Amino acid sequence: MLLDTPICDFGWQAPDFTLKDPDGVSATMRSQLGDRGLLVAFICNHCPYVQAIAERLARDTALLKSEGVNTLAVMSNDYRYLPVDSPPNMKRFARHYGFGFPYLVDEDQAVGKAYGAVCTPDFFGLNARGELQYRGRLDDARMGDPANRNKELVNAMRLIAQTGEGPREQVPSMGCSIKWR
Repeated sequence: MLLDTPICDFGWQAPDFTLKDPDGVSATMRSQLGDRGLLVAFICNHCPYVQAIAERLARDTALLKSEGVNTLAVMSNDYRYLPVDSPPNMKRFARHYGFGFPYLVDEDQAVGKAYGAVCTPDFFGLNARGELQYRGRLDDARMGDPANRNKELVNAMRLIAQTGEGPREQVPSMGCSIKWR
């Protein structure tokens, strides 16, 4: 089912969380939240929208990391219902696309629910205080040709890193619904 993300709730305080990657290594939101902000991305393996942007996401987040903005990716789908989203497949997916950020398993789906994530991909751009400042899409290329794309997420995170505030004009991300238990 295709869904759009809700409009950004500017200033919403993102709750801290601790999740593990497929190898059992823990990461916390607060430990990754630096003085330039943090991107929390809800993604999964099976969604064609995530597959279409995965290479661009890897490149864009590597660029942001070089500028001091970290990324955490969270997989909240019920992987018992969709085995392609299982932790071993998450590990393969991350390696295939060259993710340079932790890709975490939301086993009980509590983080996805706490954030109000609705689809994959669903991006939460936080400032240094952990306040939501971006809830938009990666870019304007969608499923098409990314040659001349507008890097909306990169631009938003750069603005957040510099000013603590995101752009007032944001285009919602769209993708597959999160598969809740």
